[in-house]
Amino acid sequence: MPEALLKTSGLHAFYGESHILHGVDLEVRAGEVVTLIGRNGAGKTTTLKSIIGMIAHRRGSVAYSGTELIRLPSHRIARLGLAFCPEERGIFASLDVEENLMLPPEMAEGGMGLDDIFRLFPNLKERLQSQGTKLSGGEQQMLAIARILRTGARFLLLDEPTEGLAPVIIEQIGACIGELKAKGFTILLVEQNFGFAAEVADRFYVMEHGRIVDEIEIADLDQRRTDIEAYLGV
Repeated sequence: MPEALLKTSGLHAFYGESHILHGVDLEVRAGEVVTLIGRNGAGKTTTLKSIIGMIAHRRGSVAYSGTELIRLPSHRIARLGLAFCPEERGIFASLDVEENLMLPPEMAEGGMGLDDIFRLFPNLKERLQSQGTKLSGGEQQMLAIARILRTGARFLLLDEPTEGLAPVIIEQIGACIGELKAKGFTILLVEQNFGFAAEVADRFYVMEHGRIVDEIEIADLDQRRTDIEAYLGV
């Protein structure tokens, strides 16, 4: 079994006095797509934000490629090649697509060029001069993912990328994730749409009440369906 590229050990996180994560242990190996699943409020998004350094009060260990991240600010973590795509997408309404796309600086070598980005998301090339407010939800999600691909990040943290999107756009996002995996990207994904997650993920971690309570391999998915439905309250 390859050594983990990312490993959290005993990860705790707090919002003020609220204790959200209670010792999260997980591993992601290079080239994997790993999905965090669980009910709303389980701590999935907080886990991503804690890894990327967006939670001020956290303790434990987050190791990436042998470097401890727990005391590093988010901008230094980003320069190691990690990038976070939030659920709310963060598109600047006053900027057009091209300006949104070019806004983040390159954080590491090997950022994806515009030709490759437009091949992944041809809609963006067609809407290059459109304001952020004029984009559909699906186009905003494409732009949010494209923006972090430009930075040179090779480890992507994606938070609910299919939330509220039409099936045809969800299919396109799935194809994008598959192509990124084929190119050697590593992805940690939070996703409520389990049908989508089952199409793209290699492994699943189940979260409840700020803890990892189960790990499921894609090969075991069929025989674990009943367990998954119980965890998700389906």
